Amino acid sequence: MTSDAQPTLPFETRLSVVLSLLQAQMGAKVSTNASVCEAHSHGEAYQIAHMPAAVVFAQSTADVAAVLKVCHANHVPVVAFGAGTSVEGHVTPLEGGISLDLSRMTDVLAVNAADLDCRVQAGITRQSLNALLRDTGLFFPVDPGGEATIGGMCATRASGTAAVHYGTMKENVLGLTAVMANGEVIQTGGRVRKSSTGYDLTSLLVGSEGTLGIITEVQLRLHGLPEQISAAVCQFETLDDAVNTAVEIIQMGIPITRVELLDAVQMQACIAFSNLTEFKPLTTLFFEFSGAPEAVREQISLTQSLATENNGLAFAWAETADERNRLWKARHNAFWAIKAQNPGKQLVSTDCIVPISQLTELINGVRQDIAASGLYASILGHVGDGNFHTIIATEDTPEGYQQALALDRKIVARALSLHGSCSGEHGVGVGKLEFLETEHGPEALSVMRALKATLDPRNILNPGKLLPSGPIYHG
Repeated sequence: MTSDAQPTLPFETRLSVVLSLLQAQMGAKVSTNASVCEAHSHGEAYQIAHMPAAVVFAQSTADVAAVLKVCHANHVPVVAFGAGTSVEGHVTPLEGGISLDLSRMTDVLAVNAADLDCRVQAGITRQSLNALLRDTGLFFPVDPGGEATIGGMCATRASGTAAVHYGTMKENVLGLTAVMANGEVIQTGGRVRKSSTGYDLTSLLVGSEGTLGIITEVQLRLHGLPEQISAAVCQFETLDDAVNTAVEIIQMGIPITRVELLDAVQMQACIAFSNLTEFKPLTTLFFEFSGAPEAVREQISLTQSLATENNGLAFAWAETADERNRLWKARHNAFWAIKAQNPGKQLVSTDCIVPISQLTELINGVRQDIAASGLYASILGHVGDGNFHTIIATEDTPEGYQQALALDRKIVARALSLHGSCSGEHGVGVGKLEFLETEHGPEALSVMRALKATLDPRNILNPGKLLPSGPIYHG
């Protein structure tokens, strides 16, 4: 990387130079339209929007490299934008500059069915990819729920409902094409399943939230479609019984595909929003089992036994694909179900994660924190890996947001005290910055800042995200 040099011209002058150069090089791919800029001023987070000076719609790695070269030379910030589904402020251009939209980069570049891998551009969504893979008998399993792009999922190290079985983006990305801050293009990883050579740059970039480089292509691990899939729902009179069932499933090593928890508040909202009238507003576990028929039968038998021992009510089965899709659509629409129950209010969604042995204690404590706050909030999540979410409804005012933030801080503090993390999948963005030092310690953060300063010495890549300001480690 090139060494840093302080800019000598005012920001507005440098920005004007960048816009002139980009418009000359990229023409109609550059937009300064107010409505286009407003759409790129925020994601789905509560945090206040910031308008970019322009939006550039990249269609290739070369386009991304051209933008970064110009912006690096002129010290102008760049924030990558995919589908805009992030909830911690990742795509908000805090310092203005350029919003670099990769949503038009949707090509599937290669499918290697025999090796169970493929290469895609970063702007394709997981839904579109799986539709194109359908005839191959393969699929990509990481399912965060929203219409997220593969590049965005890499940037936030996404996981989702099937992570307990298939892993997160960390386990399912084999390699990347990335553009560094100065416009240099690098290749990381490859198509092999393991390697003992060099630094693991793929893992460094996955989860870096666009602060170290911009991912433009992704080599993905694919999986064969299961021979059989079965789904079921089991309801519980108490939250404890449901959580204990999920924990025991994992501790016994049952290879369940998904186990999702919705507490009574969330279930009541989902019943109304998704017309799940056959269920009661009780704490509920959603299960999915997959594999060879005999293996699925064994998984089901063991899971039913555990649920029964924990006072679970009878299993309700979703036998057909349509019935399964209906259940999982209801789970994925949980946010909108809470929104419908709270018209006119702002929703703040947070997540945290703990070792599964600590999950019951954490969720019970969070339920107490919610009751003490007086706010309407639901608990749901991927309890098979110790990760859960809280959706908090509050007045759409600065004061209301502060109330929600106070509850969020209590939830995260509980998780950290139980050897957990402030986020299992949402990432840091700006929403979780204040928890990073408590979780990682000042020494680790100084090393992270040194990496950032080395790879992005002019701090143009998504400035203000992921890393709180502080000292850089010099050795």
